[in-house]
Order: sequence, then C-alpha cells, then structure tokens
Amino acid sequence: MASRTYADAVAALNTLQTNFAIVDAIRNSGKGMNKNSIPEMVEWCRRIGYEPSDFNRLNAIHIAGTKGKGSTSAFISSMLGQYRFPSTRKPERPLLRKIGLYTSPHLRYVRERIQINNQPLSEEAFARYFFETWDRLEEAARAKGEPPDTTAKPGYFRFLTLMAYHTYMSEGVDTAITECGIGGEYDSTNVLVKPTVTGITSLGIDHTAMLGNTVEEIAWHKGGIMKASAPCFTAPQPPAAIEVLQKRADEVPTKLHVVGRNPLLEDVKLGLAADFQKINASLAVAIADAHLVALGQEDRKRHDDVLPPEFIRGLEEVRWPGRCETRREKNMAWHIDGGHTLESIEVAGSWFASQIPPARSRKRTRILLFNQQTRDANALAKALHRTLASALQNEQPFTHAVFCTNMTFREEGYRPDLMSMNTSAAAAEKLDVQRGLAETWRGIDPQTIVEVKLSIEEAVRWCKDVAGVEKGDAEGEVMVLVTGSVHLVGGFLEVLETGKA
Repeated sequence: MASRTYADAVAALNTLQTNFAIVDAIRNSGKGMNKNSIPEMVEWCRRIGYEPSDFNRLNAIHIAGTKGKGSTSAFISSMLGQYRFPSTRKPERPLLRKIGLYTSPHLRYVRERIQINNQPLSEEAFARYFFETWDRLEEAARAKGEPPDTTAKPGYFRFLTLMAYHTYMSEGVDTAITECGIGGEYDSTNVLVKPTVTGITSLGIDHTAMLGNTVEEIAWHKGGIMKASAPCFTAPQPPAAIEVLQKRADEVPTKLHVVGRNPLLEDVKLGLAADFQKINASLAVAIADAHLVALGQEDRKRHDDVLPPEFIRGLEEVRWPGRCETRREKNMAWHIDGGHTLESIEVAGSWFASQIPPARSRKRTRILLFNQQTRDANALAKALHRTLASALQNEQPFTHAVFCTNMTFREEGYRPDLMSMNTSAAAAEKLDVQRGLAETWRGIDPQTIVEVKLSIEEAVRWCKDVAGVEKGDAEGEVMVLVTGSVHLVGGFLEVLETGKA
C-alpha cells in the first residue's frame, strides 16, 4: 500500500466491516456471542507483539453497560484529566500525564474512538498507528504462511481495539478508560487481565440476538468484565440483574458496589445536560475515586461529604457531542441525542420535553428528525411518542416529522468515516424502514405532517424549509429533535457543520 494517509487508513479499515448478509445471518441464527472470541483476540494481540498482561501498564478502567457507557466514560476521563496539572497535586505524587479513552461508535470521525487527554487522535497519529497495526498483522500472517489480505486481520471493531491498545502502549498512557463494544464476557476489549476498577452502567434490553432476551442474560454478559484484582461499581439495576451481578462477583471473587444517585452532585452543573446524567456522573465519581486510590494518588478514600475540586471541574467541563446536546442557528434549536434503545429513546424524549418552555403553545412548530435502521424502529418511534405525549400532558409532540436513512449527502453519499455495511443497502435505497416509520407515525398521530427523505442532507433542508428559516417567516424558535441512531446524529452534525443543507 503506497499511500499512508488518514483517508487511506479509513478506506482500508472499511474493508474490515462485516457486510449486511453476514450480520443478518448471525442475528437470525440464535447462536449468540462467539465463545471463542477472547482466545481469538489473545492470538491477534500476540500477532501485533503483545501478551494481554502487557496491558496491565495501562491501568485500565473497564466499562460495560447498555446505556450511559459513553457518558460515564467521558465523565471519568474529564475528572481524571484534572489531575494532569501540577497545581492540583502534591509535588511528590506522580501525575496522570496521559489518559486514554476508547469508546464506540464515533459520530463524525473514526479517530474520535481513540482519544488521549480528551482529544481524538490527529489524522497523522491515527494513520501511523493504524498502519503499524495493519503491517504487524500482515507480517505475522506471512510468517505463518497465510495470505496477507483481509482474512489475516480481525473485523472492524476488533481491529480498532487492537489499534487502541497498541496506540496507548506506544504513547505511554497512564490510564486507559475502555468502553466495551457489545456485552462484556466475550467482548474484544475483555482481554484486559488486571484493570484497576470495572464499572457497569444502567442495563436494558439490547443486542438480544447476541446477549439474550432477558435482563438476567444481559447482566451475565456485562458482569464478565469483573476481575479479582479490581472492585466493580454498578449503577442501580433491576433486582434480578443485581442478583446475577452479585453472583458473578462472588465467583470472581470481587466486591460489587451499587452506586445510587450522589447527593453531592445536586448543585454541580454537569457539562452534559439532562437530569439522568446525574446517575452516570455518580457512577463515574465512584469509579474515578477507586482508580485514584489504586494508583496511590489518594492516601485513602475521600470523605463522602465532599467532592474534590478536580472532580467538580471535570464534571462541569466534560463535553460529549450528540448526547442531550442543543445547537442553535437562526430561528432554530436543534436538540440532538443518539438514543437508540427503548430505554435511551424514552430518556431522550423526557429530556426534549424538559426543554420545551411552558408558555409554548401547541401551535408552535416542533419537528422530529428520526431514523433507526437495524433495531425495531417502529417500537422506538412509538416509545418516543408515548414518552413525549405523557410529559406534555397529551399535547401533540410534533407538528412535523421526517424519516430518512443514515446516508449523509444526496449526491456524495456517505463520507468515508460514516460508511456502514452492516445494514441492508437495498432496503435503505427503497426506504422500506422509513416508509414503515412514516405509516406508524401517521397511525399514532394523524395530525402530524410526515415526510420521507433518502439522505440526512435532504431531511435537514426540509426541516429548515418547514421552519421558514430561508424565508424568515418562522414565528419564534422552531424546535427539532434529532434522535434514533448515533449514526444519524453523526451524519446530521456533518451536514450541519459543513453547511451543505
């Protein structure tokens, strides 16, 4: 491969995506997660020059859960980031110089998944570590007499996990906050041998083809990240889930701590909006605290009646685009949330309802921009309507609704970082899901003006036309809720920031 730019890296990475036919077959097979995935991942690690125990140097914090994983990880990273500055620590104490954050999925750029000190890798750094990982895998394949093509490399997420660990090892990262992809027990991130602490965010029903149909089955998978060397902290869960998590903790063995809403956070203005983030922040505080104790940054656990100033600053300064985020432009307020499960879509609906001023009458324009391509889209749409209708005391939630695919632009298609092959291209082109969503919404609320668009670009333009931004005839500020998919939100931000709609 002659050229080694960031664009080349993204193009090569996209060749490792699993196509829709294979993903769909796995979903329909009922076989669940690959029980050989961890031994396979260990072998991939060895092919790029690492034993899993080597990653002990990263002082990893491992996070699993159904919802809130990204926000909780961001809170932890932001709080620990405050300890990088000499003014906050005693001179004789070692500083946290480099803090890694590995999350998924990304919004606009794949390099967002691998961060150091709360900044995505630069394009140059991403390309360098990408091709170092790529080349090591090809060299190992040749040494074993295997063809050095894509069959000698793991899939998309596994590759990025390998690359993240390689990046953090090469950069001398002091702490690596690592978010699971799917589940925990068989997730590719779970080659970590000795994390300092593990955390489990709120559980719900998601990825049922791989994790099971009950909260007990899902809790079993998430509990697989527990390690004997590390305490585990969990957000409040249904009793059945707690029972499973406690059993897993006893088997490891380790100590399981259930973290309720921290009253010390009530007066803290979190950098992430929405009241439910107090739950994620409470869990993050407990995890960050335990991590600092494990590293010797604190002599003992802090008192429960005070938050360190570093924690408060970190909680206030955290930024996590696409989660309960509001962006404003002329006459319009875009309310953006990547909620894509039943639980998270209800949370997004409650947050949006809380943003509607009491004086706003039902005559004011409110628009829904929605898509979900792979889950039960109609169930999500119904849950969103039900949540908003209840919060607004049966007032019509939206005057307008537009359903589109995750295609970024009408002419250019997907930008490379947002390319996804694990949904049906044929169904997307025919707008099958979108037409189904439109019919579902008309059935729920016949008064809503409903539209279907192929691309996010066209959907955004339609919203602006409805709002009368171009004509300047919009009365007051038109509110738009963009939700249903992280991929939709990423494409939406790309459209909005490039000004192509």
